[in-house]
Amino acid sequence: MTLEATRPLNEVDLAAVGGLAQAVADEPATGATVWSASVEWKAAFRSEARIRDFAPIASDEPTGLGGTDTAPNPVEQLLAALGNCLAVGYAANASAAGIEITRLRIDVSGDLDLASFLGVRPGHAGFSGITASVHLEADADDAAIAALHRTVVGSSPVGHTLSADIPVAIDLA
Repeated sequence: MTLEATRPLNEVDLAAVGGLAQAVADEPATGATVWSASVEWKAAFRSEARIRDFAPIASDEPTGLGGTDTAPNPVEQLLAALGNCLAVGYAANASAAGIEITRLRIDVSGDLDLASFLGVRPGHAGFSGITASVHLEADADDAAIAALHRTVVGSSPVGHTLSADIPVAIDLA
């Protein structure tokens, strides 16, 4: 038995993904999902996010922002979420297209002016821009890689969320 026979392309379970896609195509309501997280403050600028049954995800601020630098801060986690979402998109879509990925790294950065966050002056407290640089090595020609890239960028839930005007309601319970 060869490695290919025991391990799917890029280790992606295309049958599971294809089954879900077919279920959503057959019954669109199946695709309407709700995702959630619960965050608990620990002390100072430290908190933990709990998601499903996974270990808590720690958050803190760098010492220069008054934290203890024990974990990534929320804006770093947001950038990582975009990179992780794109990685999922590349793995799934490359596998569906029969493309084997030999190496994938996504560098994500964002421009953030701390003046509004710190109360120095009013304005936009979020990123003014985010860039992602995809470094992909795969067994496909340039045209196939470009098509893969278009598909991934065009279907990234986190990428779409960050680039759209999405209502956010924050209520005090």
